[in-house]
Amino acid sequence: MTVHTTTTYDRVLALLEGAGCGYREVTHRAEGRTDMASLLRGHPLSQSAKSIVLRVALGRRRSAYVLAVVPGDRRVDLAAVARTAGGTRADFADRDTAERLTGCVSGAIVPFSFDPGLRLVVDPELLEEDEIWFNAARLDRSLAMSPRDYAELARPQFAAVAEQRQHTAVVPGGVPGGR
Repeated sequence: MTVHTTTTYDRVLALLEGAGCGYREVTHRAEGRTDMASLLRGHPLSQSAKSIVLRVALGRRRSAYVLAVVPGDRRVDLAAVARTAGGTRADFADRDTAERLTGCVSGAIVPFSFDPGLRLVVDPELLEEDEIWFNAARLDRSLAMSPRDYAELARPQFAAVAEQRQHTAVVPGGVPGGR
């Protein structure tokens, strides 16, 4: 008897191909950090779809899991995720739970949810990019696609869940700093 296991990588590719979506796949050195993967792929950090699994406290002994997706140059705003999910607090899910819910190793979580217990919330600023990139459920493979196609396929809830960008003031003479 042959056992066939469909991986999250296979599911993502099947989803893209089934929808007739244009995408590019790139093979690279195994990397799970968003900043380093962006360097390997050769694109601005803001084009990375950083996917983070969070546990949201909903009340007494109740919680829910959210897959928050933010631009790669931003951090997730835990309080905003908690509010969006109707909870009181959000924390990073433990690694085992995140990997079980996504079917991905940590560092290669895709911005799609295939588990009904994992709510997908995407910061709308990610869609302002011409193209988005993400690890393809593998540390050594990445995909690039149109943010519009991504939104149509993933059908996430959109909410401002990324922290604001930090702007560095420049004082006369071109030296960063200021008050």
